[in-house]
Amino acid sequence: MLVVGAAGKTGRAMTAALSRRGVDVRAALRSPARAETAYAAGASSISVVDLESGLGLDEAVDGVDAVYHLAPNVHPDEVGIAERVASAAARAGVTRFAFHSVLHPDDTSMPHHVRKGRAETVVRELLPHATVLRPAAYHQNLVGAALSGRIAVPHSLDTPFTNVDLHDVAEVAAAVLTTPGHEGRAYDLAGPEQLTVREQAAVAAHVLGHPVVAEQLVPEAWAEGPGAALGEQSRADLLAMFTAYDRGGLVGDPAALTALLGRRPTTWAGVLTR
Repeated sequence: MLVVGAAGKTGRAMTAALSRRGVDVRAALRSPARAETAYAAGASSISVVDLESGLGLDEAVDGVDAVYHLAPNVHPDEVGIAERVASAAARAGVTRFAFHSVLHPDDTSMPHHVRKGRAETVVRELLPHATVLRPAAYHQNLVGAALSGRIAVPHSLDTPFTNVDLHDVAEVAAAVLTTPGHEGRAYDLAGPEQLTVREQAAVAAHVLGHPVVAEQLVPEAWAEGPGAALGEQSRADLLAMFTAYDRGGLVGDPAALTALLGRRPTTWAGVLTR
């Protein structure tokens, strides 16, 4: 199976989950310099691809049974990339295809969510049998901050989130690619509890045994600090997301994830304990 975007944290988790099922994983990477990362996650081979031009995609999908497509985060050409990857898979006759989307891809207050939704449509037009996974934000995004004792975010500390364990998402992704019955389906993948950032800090303090403070950053300060290294479009997309989070957080229904896992999804405390 081919994992597109295999060197990132999500791609590494997908590769590891597939490898645990005995799957031979080919990692699609933008540079051979990242090959060691992919091999460490369990990939058995690599293909170098340029998602923006499509160069290398036909070679990458040659001979594979399935594709997991994960686009670069907040990429302005999300729809074009999806079309190129899905077209290559269609030409190769790939029988299983999963697209990594996002929770609430129709939320017009977040432009990069809308691009995910448009990419879903493009994928389905080319590959009607494709499966779409729509994960919430990952618990893992805040683990490092919790360990440091300070969770600082550029949005409200008091709106709810149903964050999800990346390993749970990877387990489900591996399942939908290796077992029948998921063709043409779309699954929201949300965690089992609604927690604000302030509540997440309190849980972390209890589990880790040291103080963990929650701090709200001014979005402009984020834009001039951590966001300064991003492109203008990506920075604007994330600022719009933070505004949306101020209004209502990001909440989904855990029912699909629970059913697919056959157990209760991993909680925030569970991730920290692990």
